[in-house]
Amino acid sequence: QVQLVESGGGLVQAGGSLRLSCAASRRTFSSYGMGWFRQPPGKEREFVAAINWSGNNKYYTNSVKGRFTISRDNAKYTVSLQMNSLKPEDTAVYYCAAAPRGLRVGEANYGMDSWGKGTLVTVSS
Repeated sequence: QVQLVESGGGLVQAGGSLRLSCAASRRTFSSYGMGWFRQPPGKEREFVAAINWSGNNKYYTNSVKGRFTISRDNAKYTVSLQMNSLKPEDTAVYYCAAAPRGLRVGEANYGMDSWGKGTLVTVSS
């Protein structure tokens, strides 16, 4: 099972930016679909963004479209989430996830079956 380690969380004011990164342990990373999910305080975990193995296809939840950008570097086994124009409602623990058998668009978890431990993003108003 692939190991995933997130970094880049922290405290930011509304309107600010943060960049989350996720490092994967497997060389087969380049064939995985990857994604970001988040869990706001007191709520269920929810989908944020996903990217296919090549980076050509990207998917976002409606509330982050135009503000967040997912990207990947297969040579470095990393996936990133650039978050701009942050809002207090973006406050959550953000999790990196992997879909070793590829993205399953339409499924709730997009085929993800490996998860990082999460990184906390707090947006103050």
